[in-house]
Order: sequence, then C-alpha cells, then structure tokens
Amino acid sequence: MYQRLLHICLIGLLCFSYPTKAELEVEITRGTMAPVPIAITKLISVGGTHNNIAKDIIQVVTTDLKGSGLFQTIDPRAFIQSSEDANRNPRFADWRVLQAQALLVGKIHDRGGGRFTVEFVLYDVLTEKQIEGLSFTTTTKDWRRIAHKMADAVYKRITGEEGYFDTRIVYVAETGQGKNRKTRLAMMDQDGNNHFYLTDGQRNVLSPRFSPKVQHITFMDYGIDNKTPRVYIMDINTRRFRKLGITKTMTYAPRFSPSGNSVIMSIVENGNSSLYEMNLQTHIIQRLTFGRVIDTSASYSPDGLRIVFNSDRRGNQQLYVMNSDGTNIQRLSYGGGRYATPVWSPRGDLIAFTKLYQGNFYIGIMRSDGTGERLLAQGHMVEEPTWAPNGRLLIFTRQQRTGKSGLYMVDLTGHNERKVPTPHNVSALHAAWSPLLP
Repeated sequence: MYQRLLHICLIGLLCFSYPTKAELEVEITRGTMAPVPIAITKLISVGGTHNNIAKDIIQVVTTDLKGSGLFQTIDPRAFIQSSEDANRNPRFADWRVLQAQALLVGKIHDRGGGRFTVEFVLYDVLTEKQIEGLSFTTTTKDWRRIAHKMADAVYKRITGEEGYFDTRIVYVAETGQGKNRKTRLAMMDQDGNNHFYLTDGQRNVLSPRFSPKVQHITFMDYGIDNKTPRVYIMDINTRRFRKLGITKTMTYAPRFSPSGNSVIMSIVENGNSSLYEMNLQTHIIQRLTFGRVIDTSASYSPDGLRIVFNSDRRGNQQLYVMNSDGTNIQRLSYGGGRYATPVWSPRGDLIAFTKLYQGNFYIGIMRSDGTGERLLAQGHMVEEPTWAPNGRLLIFTRQQRTGKSGLYMVDLTGHNERKVPTPHNVSALHAAWSPLLP
C-alpha cells in the first residue's frame, strides 16, 4: 500500500504564468496573525464523470488550510458568483464583498483508464491577478495526495513557506492491556487518513524515526524474547528490517543523520549510556560521548554539523550540544526543571524539547543557542515533540489521567493546538513526522 502511494504518478506538472511578486503575502514568523480569508470554489468536473472525487478533493483542501490556523475559509453558501462562472471569468468585486483576499478555482478532467487531471488557479482578489496555477494527473485511487499537494501549493504561495500537508506520521499504536497489550508501528497521512500498520504486534516496538528519504524508518524493538531492546532499520516498501550494531547490550533512541547515511543511538554499558554513530554503508560504529553518565535522545542539526542531546552529566537532566564528532560539548538549557527529548528544527533555528518542572509537563522551544525559551503546550504527560518538515508545527503525545494517549499538533504560536485522529491509543513518546513525500 505504501509503495503505491510513495510512487504516486504525478504526470505532466503544468505551471501557468503568474507574477513573480504579488501583494497577497503574509508573515508567519510573528507570534500571532489574522488568518487569510480564502474562497475555495467547487472543483468543476468536466463531463460530470468525477463529481464525487471533485467534492472530496475540495473538502480535504479546505480542511488542510483551515486546520493550519493561517487561513479562514469562507462559507460557500455566501458566494455571490457561481463556481462555474468563477472558473471562466472571476468577478473580483463579488469576492471582495465577502472580504476574500484569495480565490481558488479549479477543474477535473477524466483521462480514461482510471486516471484524471486536476487543474487549479489561485487568484489575489485585491490585485485581481493570478498568482499560482498548477495541474496534476494521477489515478482515482490517489486523489487524496492531489488534494494535499493543492493545499501545499496554496500554503507556499501565500506564506512563502513550504507546506506540510503531503506528509506521513509514523507512531506506535497500542491495543489491549496487561499481558494482552500489543504495540504496532502504524503509519498515516498527517491528517489521520490512509492508516495502516507496518508491524504485526508480535514484538514490542518503540521510537520510530523517518529517514530523510522517507523510504526507511529506524526504531527500537525488544525482540522475540521481549528482553533486550535493540535498534533496527526497516524498508517501508518491503517491511523487511535488520538490527543495527554489533553490541549485545541495550541500544535505543535512534535517529537518522540529515544525509540518511548514518544513525545515532544510545548504547548502554555498565549502567552508563553513551552516544554512538553508525555509518549505514560501512557499518563502522564511532563512540561520541564518554563518562559515567546517561546521554541519550540525540538529534542532528539540519546541516549535520552539530548534535543536541539530553544528559545528566551535571546531576540534573539538561540539554547539551556538541560537534558531530563529539567534541566541544556545551550546556544549552539553564531553566528550572528537567529537559528531555530535544529535536532540532528542519530550519535549524529552533530546538523543541520536553520539560518537567514542578510536577508539570511542557512542550517547549528555544533558539539553537539556548536563548528565547517558550512553552507551547502543557498537561499531564505531554512529551516528545517532533517537527513538521517546514519547521512551523510540532506533533507530540499527550497522556490523559485515564491512561489513554493521543497525538496533538501545535504551531509555533502555541495558540492552534488540535488532536490528530488515530484509531487506537498512542504509546507515549513514540511518534515522528515524515519529510514532504516525493
């Protein structure tokens, strides 16, 4: 299933002409901003052969943009001009009456053999100019990816930032209790759809992480005997996985390097936990940290030159940074409480983390030099943030006092938090967000 989606046939990418600079542009680096009012018309089905898919695509595009917190979608019942007329010749005055700043129109064409083409155009209502136009051809089975790509294109054109809608989330799904408890690696679209499993629940799995190329994930597995945690790597297409490392001791907390050619992990020896990097091509393992300490949860900077991790090397669990070869270790966090699970933003400007302070859990961010700490979410057992590929949102796990856990999404303002739907309980500390799909 994933292989089919991964190799979706996006044929004939067609760009319409549009100005290189438009007046409709928003700045999303501010703490708060007013959502951009956008009118999204019906997708006109030429010949009427794909009316249902057309309706579904527009629903997903609307949900994506509205859910980002950056767009306010205008109720179609208020439209003055029909979708058909707007496709042919938009009357911008009618859309300005509705306070729309952007207008999205489009068509869907049947290509036969289970294939179709979607064309869409984005207008700046104030300047009455076209600012984006694209065309995608694919199969009817993959209409949802087209919708996400449309939303990504609108997001990027108006905000200037890459979108995040055509992505996946991998997490650990948990079912049953006690001896009947099972954990499975599960994958889904970032909005919770297209859900499927990568493992069968026969082994206890934790901490999945995507490779930069999306094709592989690394994770921790307790093995058939359920006694010795080890780091593994899986090919998502074939579902085959292999153990990393030659050590017989516990290995955990894996993460890929930005190139995807190495994995950093923690290895336990004599009660201590140190960071090691394994080259996936040569299988050479290099030790990066030393001492009678617990070093874990390492994450590379996007350029691969530095590593952030948490450690108790000075007694209290704090965040540290070092060069990628293990040199020049420096403390990063100095706030009250304990810090854990740091992860570097794909943009390189921020580091997200979990914080435990005075009995409360928080999801926070700080600049890569340790300054500017801000707390975005708090609650009982909110833990382990992971970044969207554009570095503007985070997902994290939240455990209710009833014991059930779920996935939540929040933007950098901390004001747009929402739950990500999953069919099962989410095992705390174990989720990751993919890069944009190819």
